[in-house]
Amino acid sequence: MTSYLYELPTTGAISFADACLDSTATYTADIADTTEARANLRATLKESKRTDNSEKDYLKLVKVLDEYIPKLYGLLSCINSGEISLKAEPIFSWRTTLSSTLFHNSPRLSLPTFSTELIFALLTYAFSISNLARAVVHSLGRYETERAISDNERKAKDERLAFAVTLLCKAAGVYEYVGKECIAEWDRERARVTSLGMSCPRPPDISREVVIGLSKMALADAQTLAIRKLLSKAAFESTLTPGPPLPKSHPSPALVAKLHLECASLYSSARALVKTPGASKSSSKSKLKISLGRDKDKDKNANADDETGEEVAPELRRYLADEIAFHAALARKWLGVDAGEHGGTSKGGIAVGFLSWAKRELEELKSGHSSGGMISGEREKEIRERRKARVQEELESTGTFLVGYKKMNDSISFQPVPPQSDLQAMIPAGLLAVVVKPYTKPTPAFGPGSVEYIRRQAEELELLEAQSNGEGSPASPATPSSGPTKSYAGAEAYY
Repeated sequence: MTSYLYELPTTGAISFADACLDSTATYTADIADTTEARANLRATLKESKRTDNSEKDYLKLVKVLDEYIPKLYGLLSCINSGEISLKAEPIFSWRTTLSSTLFHNSPRLSLPTFSTELIFALLTYAFSISNLARAVVHSLGRYETERAISDNERKAKDERLAFAVTLLCKAAGVYEYVGKECIAEWDRERARVTSLGMSCPRPPDISREVVIGLSKMALADAQTLAIRKLLSKAAFESTLTPGPPLPKSHPSPALVAKLHLECASLYSSARALVKTPGASKSSSKSKLKISLGRDKDKDKNANADDETGEEVAPELRRYLADEIAFHAALARKWLGVDAGEHGGTSKGGIAVGFLSWAKRELEELKSGHSSGGMISGEREKEIRERRKARVQEELESTGTFLVGYKKMNDSISFQPVPPQSDLQAMIPAGLLAVVVKPYTKPTPAFGPGSVEYIRRQAEELELLEAQSNGEGSPASPATPSSGPTKSYAGAEAYY
């Protein structure tokens, strides 16, 4: 399967000099640099919006964000320490990525506080990393089934696949950081501005449950690629001789089954989490009434803390539903293969039972009955087409194993095929093979906590110590027991 393709957001222009007051003129150039970095981000997002999916440069966007985010942290460190004050509460305009609306278009929201800007910048960073991983995988093709590929070429592509796994683990870490750290700060800031009478709705993009769900989804996508890499050599050999018996290079089918079970579990948790914001919302009929003429000002004044009334985009929910079904089916396939390969004659019926179950589920997934719903756009159409091809490939493989083991059971083992309830009781727990790569916020580009700020503080300390030692030398008439004379404001405040 291919990982989810995010529709990247766009954002409105803003000048930080209009919102920030630098009374000492210490950070004038830095504020201008931050505004320029954000303008570059805005331009790159707009350019990406106008570019076809096959030509989008996600690496360029990641680099632009790598430049902007430390500058944003620098601005935040100056504001939090009081070195820069605010002339007025800044308003940031972002077009959301995860929201579902009546007409299936991404809404543009204007939200206050720097916490909003930080969250959207980090989410865009994670979306871009995820899409970059997807582009890397897409460039590889189904290389492990190419009969003419050399061993060195296959290993080189395995390394590229491993790089994509690393990217997705990194994206999972960014989502987790946003969900566990940034949204708590946004909630505090939201309470502050709403107490002042400002509107600050919460889209699904700023829901802790949704963002943690995205972290689990990215981790599941990473595990999916890790399984593919694990099976790379065996998949190549199986292309030459498909079906049982497995090639000697093949990893334990029981291990592969457990890895797929964990994928299904992660996708299931992610789906439950991303559906959370919509669970308490009004029906679509109520949302239609809101859209077509209710008194918006009256509603806004009635409760300034109301949510946006939006659910997570249905294509994301369908993607997760399909992934759950796909990996559950593959887990059953490999449990059947394990019984057929290593169970001896006593497990012939179990092998047939699991493989028959997997075949039914794959056929249902191929027909599109697992998630339902109509395809809403080109991105989802592309995802579904690739999934259909992958499901067909797995369906053929499962059918080949089923025919082989059924023939052996019918002619040698003569074991009864257990009912599905008995097979369900035999399914083991899943196994996680990848881990989240924790996100560490970058060192601020300027201001408190930055390299330059720490260097300047160290130089000032050295100068003050030198002055203090000079005033407290033996030649000085000062009283020896009193120590160095403290002739500067805030003496010893640095210690």
